[in-house]
Amino acid sequence: MSSSNWTADFLSRLSADIRVDRIDVPSITLWQIESRTWRRFAELAQQQNLRWAAGWAEQLDKQFFVNSCFEKQGEYVLLRTIIDETNPELPSQATVYPAANRSERHTQDLFGIKFVGHPDNRRWTRHQAWIENSYPLRKDFPVQGAPVGVTPPDMHYPFIKSHGAGVYEIPVGPVHAGIIEPGHFRFQAVGELILNLEERLGYVHKGIEKIAEGRTPESLAKLAGRVSGDTTVGHCWAACMAMEQAAGVEIPPRAALIRGILAERERVANHMGDIGAICNDVAFVFAQMQFTRLRELWLRTNATVFGHRLLMDKIVPGGVACDLPDASCSLIKKEIDELRTELTEVILAMDLNSSLEDRLYTAGFLSEQTATAFGVVGYVGRASGQDRDVRRDAPYAPYDRVTVKVALENQGDIASRVWIRYKEIRTALRLIENFIDKLATGELRSEWRTPEAGSEGLGIVEGWRGEIISHIRFDADNKIARFYPRDPSQLNWPALEKLVLNNIVPDFPVCNKSLNGSYSGNDL
Repeated sequence: MSSSNWTADFLSRLSADIRVDRIDVPSITLWQIESRTWRRFAELAQQQNLRWAAGWAEQLDKQFFVNSCFEKQGEYVLLRTIIDETNPELPSQATVYPAANRSERHTQDLFGIKFVGHPDNRRWTRHQAWIENSYPLRKDFPVQGAPVGVTPPDMHYPFIKSHGAGVYEIPVGPVHAGIIEPGHFRFQAVGELILNLEERLGYVHKGIEKIAEGRTPESLAKLAGRVSGDTTVGHCWAACMAMEQAAGVEIPPRAALIRGILAERERVANHMGDIGAICNDVAFVFAQMQFTRLRELWLRTNATVFGHRLLMDKIVPGGVACDLPDASCSLIKKEIDELRTELTEVILAMDLNSSLEDRLYTAGFLSEQTATAFGVVGYVGRASGQDRDVRRDAPYAPYDRVTVKVALENQGDIASRVWIRYKEIRTALRLIENFIDKLATGELRSEWRTPEAGSEGLGIVEGWRGEIISHIRFDADNKIARFYPRDPSQLNWPALEKLVLNNIVPDFPVCNKSLNGSYSGNDL
């Protein structure tokens, strides 16, 4: 990621009161600052319209490396500071960037790093199985933990309380009627009007970050593909990209094109499922049945062509584990033609349904200002005027060989989030056709090179929910020392608490589905 005009200008502005050391790391723009200037950097970054994109920590020897990732105009800067483990404190960036709130709480819970001045120091990830003063992501914490009998129920989380005449609480979850993962929603309402919503996630802590330690690249890729099962291509690609950067491996052109086809097929399948589910939540069952049928046909083609309905484990370090022969290319193109015809008919039926419009238009409004403040990404952000897409703004192979048309809406309601999905399906279909046309004979996988201990990489891809960021550091002997995946949902979930305000309680399910955050992607 080469320096641009804004980075040079920004560094010159910082030099007055912040010392920035530029660290030479291949493929990463890495700036290191003193811990006491951590919040001040965020203040200056916000003034220059940098977006806070991710935050995480790692332990090396007797120190903690604390990282934040910022983005502007498609260029990413990795900011780092180093603090000693004897007094792990750092000024909070969440006072400046609301998007950093839960990330810092996650780091506080799992590393024991205190963020001074944080606006909400309640635990977030930490559950009752971990005893006080033990921190699961520190190196001395065993991967199997230290279980002591039955874990007590997590029933005393200090939810915000509301008071006043006619105000009452509605607890929803964490166990739901469907097959979705657990998540708790605590409402305060007057009549049917929602006054406040607070989320409580993290009920199924998978330990992704901990069990990544010591894995080989192949094993890490499999783990990354299971961060969120509906985004197996996106997360696996980001993790492999980070490992390939660290190892100095460039994937073959044919492998890059097949990765692009896999990613766009994942995008199409999920967007069709979401549109149908949104329609189902407002009782327009016809559309739900049609999109479910079309998605099922699409997934069956995945199984026929690639051997897996959800495309799991098809991306591997250095390339891909599947090829795309000519017969399969013809089958995919034929399917795309048929899907375009069917989509046009179903969308027309939706567009002519006045009762559907009544439920979707103006409901679940997320303003551009709120979307900017929380740094929302993907279709949620683009429906609220956030004109960002990694495929266009920071293109990686094979997107650097095509033009990516980014759909944008600014109404910020549920209807906008539906139309963004539909437009992204149409764009994805064109991209798949373009990638197939560019396929040429070649290798599917490059030879792996064992990276030096301490080598790190930052993989950034546009998953179907939005921007995915993965950081990986290698230890000795080709083993993983640290893996951090930032799912788009980690930024988008807090926006749900805002977009439901002043809606009625019965509209919460469709508001929630229009965002469709991943519980699993949030609960590492």
